[in-house]
This record gives sequence, C-alpha cells and structure tokens, in this order.
Amino acid sequence: MSVAAVGFPLTREVRPALAEWMAHQRWFQASSAEPVLTRVGMWSLVDHRHQVGIETHLILDESVTPPVLYQVPLTFRGAALLGGDRALIEKVSTDGKNVYVYDAPHDPAFTRALLGLMLDDESEVGDAFDDTEARGHHALTSADVRVTDSHVLRGEQSNTSIIYDLVHPNGKPAQPVICKVFRALSDGPNPDVVVQSALSDAGSRLVPRAIGNVTGGWPDPRQGSGRASGHLAFAQEFIPEVEDAWRVALRSAEAGEPFEVLASALGEATAQVHSELSRLFPVQEPEAAEIAAILASMRERARQATLDVPALAEELEAVEAVFQLAEQADWPAFQRIHGDYHLGQVLAVPGRGWVLLDFEGEPLRPLAERSLPDVTLRDVAGMLRSFDYVAGTFTGSAPEVAAAASAWAHTAREAFLEGYSTRSGFPLRDQRALLDAFELDKALYEVSYEARNRPDWVAIPTNAIRHLAHRPRA
Repeated sequence: MSVAAVGFPLTREVRPALAEWMAHQRWFQASSAEPVLTRVGMWSLVDHRHQVGIETHLILDESVTPPVLYQVPLTFRGAALLGGDRALIEKVSTDGKNVYVYDAPHDPAFTRALLGLMLDDESEVGDAFDDTEARGHHALTSADVRVTDSHVLRGEQSNTSIIYDLVHPNGKPAQPVICKVFRALSDGPNPDVVVQSALSDAGSRLVPRAIGNVTGGWPDPRQGSGRASGHLAFAQEFIPEVEDAWRVALRSAEAGEPFEVLASALGEATAQVHSELSRLFPVQEPEAAEIAAILASMRERARQATLDVPALAEELEAVEAVFQLAEQADWPAFQRIHGDYHLGQVLAVPGRGWVLLDFEGEPLRPLAERSLPDVTLRDVAGMLRSFDYVAGTFTGSAPEVAAAASAWAHTAREAFLEGYSTRSGFPLRDQRALLDAFELDKALYEVSYEARNRPDWVAIPTNAIRHLAHRPRA
C-alpha cells in the first residue's frame, strides 16, 4: 500500500514508508482490504528556532466504510533527532543529503510550535495545500510560559496526547499541559473540546482547566460540499502523579477496604457536572421519536450481542421485557452528558477530589451524534457497569475473594447512586426501570466488544445481562 499524493508530491521514497507506518499505529482503523490512502490536504507550522520542516498531512482511507480521514503531523530534519529512533518513519537520501521524517508529536520543534499556535506567541501557520487552514485559540490562561520538555503519552488508542513541562519567565515551574492531537477527523465541533472548555470557562473545578485549541477547515470528499471544519487539537491542564478512579477502586476492592465515601463523592461530582452542563447547554423535553430511536438502538445491540454470544439468545425475551418497561416509563429531559463514562475517565486529585476527563463520547459513534442531548442515566449506567467490572476482575480468584469483590461492588454502586441522588435531587431509585434499561444496554455493548477483543472477559457483561434481565421488579 502507499499514499497517493494529490496536488503536489510527497517524495516517492516517503509515501510507502508513511503508509506502512500508519498501518501499525493504534489510532489507524484496520481494514480487511488493502488500505487506499490519498493525501487530500496539508497545513504547516513555521519553526523559527531550528528551521525544521513541519507539515500536517490529511490522509483519507477509502478502503473502510465509511471512509476515515486521518491527521498525520510530520517533521522533516536534515540531521537525526537525538533519541528519536522510535519516532523515525523514514530516512531519505537525495542529492547526497539525508532527510529524516518523524512522527511530529515526538519532535520538540512541532510540539513547541503547536502549543505556541494556541498561546498566540511567535508561532505561525505556514503554507497550506488545497485551501486547508488552521487557527489557534487561546483560552482563559496566561500565555507567558516557556516549554522545557515534552513527551507523548503512551497507551492511547484513538488520539495522540503530548505532555508539556512548562516554566514561568522567572524559572519557576508552571502547571503542566496536555495537548490532544485528534487523529481521525470529522466535520463539526469535537464535544471533548466544546464541553470541557465550557465547563472550564464557567469556573468548574471538576474538569481540567482548558488552555486552548486549534480549529481548521479542510477538503473532505465525504461531505456534500467537499469541505469540512472542526477541531484539530485541544490543550488543557495536566494533573501529574495522580491515579484514575479505576486504579483506586481496584486497589480498594483487592484490599477489602470500604469505598462508600469515595463512591458517594463520585456520585455527587457526577451530578454536579450534569447540573453545570444543563445550565451551559440547551435542555429539551424528550420527544416520542427520540425515545423510539434510543429503544431501537438498544434492541439492535441485543440482536448483535446474540450473534456474538449465541448463548444469550435464551435471554432475549427477558431483555425485551426490560426495554418494554423503559418504554412505558417517564423519561427525564435530554441534555449534554459525558457519553463514555467509567472509572477510567475520572482522576483522584488530592485536595481537589474527583476530576472528570474525556468528554469525547463513545469513539465508535459518529461525531454529530455525540454532540446531541442525551439522557443523564446513560452516564450513571456507565459508572455502574464500571464498578461491576472491578468485581469481575476477581472472577477467577478463590470463591471467598470473588464473593467479597461482588459485595464490594454492590456497596460501591449503592453509595454512588445515593450520592448522585442527594446532590441532584433526582431520586434514581424512582427511575429504576429506565436505569436498568440503560445499564442492560451498556452490558450488551460490552458483550460484543469483549467477544471480539477480549474473549476471556465476556463472562463479566454476560453475567450482568442475566442478572439485570431477571432482577425482581416491584
């Protein structure tokens, strides 16, 4: 496979190496077919310090359905980047001179220029191709800082995040920054940027402080107009040396330590964020068509789950009964929510409490859908499933250990629900029919995911489906 150049050529030596490198990145959505990659746009940054070439290429893969447009920042150097072997894509020799092509988030020339673009300092956008554009936007923070170091956060699957170490002009350390470079681009504003920036600008301490973002416009053959626009990157406060709630909860369950106080506080924090979002974004009463669409998606997930795990077919009647009860329930107003809420999306920050991250929504859902108002119970159900997963990690342990972990999860779930209800004034036990449906829907999604990716874990959501489908109801 190779990247076909449109408009002006990538060198012949670089194109196949770039395509091969892309195919092995975690953010690249693998296809069974041979990828058909075409560069449709490019924007660049100017490096005043080292005269490094900095180009961000927009590359469309038409071998998947629907096609995916990727953002691929590259740097071009005349000498090897010290310690940059892992980021090297290709070394090209032309006319007796070497050109080293790097994955740009690993190159300090790119990272400084990108942050500078958002902080509105001396950085500037250079040449562009085919009417591609990029603009930096400065949030509510001081731009008077200097980058001392940067590195890429490892383990991400859908984006690339850069961690910046900063200092003030007097040499004192400044709050570190994390900048997320979006890899798969879609038309429209990214909810992660929109929601977290709105909460941050409103003074919320329950999310990291927004620093800035980059928006752009680019050619996009997937759109009827042939063009798209949206977010390219997002920078926010980085909180170092803290654990996420998953690790905190897992350690608590393993040690048999009480988690009620922390779970209740997490419920309160979740309710507080929902309350803030209802003030910052439109709220709407549910319409019959919207409710029908949600229930249709739940039934489709049930159908898919039985294809992935045929043994679940015997539960379909009981599952349908849960959905019918939800259909008859009183639905709350729709509003902005987190959309992909679990223990891994929350940080435990000493002296500050729980801090919520990553409001991008479920990565597999279209971007436009992730920005629509939804039901807050979807977030509540996601967190309940996460507590269940903590207990599920002990399934293969000794019976007494597994039983203790199950009891731990039950207590944590109840404390979370109580904390949420107390803070919101919205008694979740009165919404049990709806909450059961949303939790069951999440477990059905998990069954399909685990069957395809982690078969050893499929028993966790499978057991949850059986429990939720047959749970006694008043």
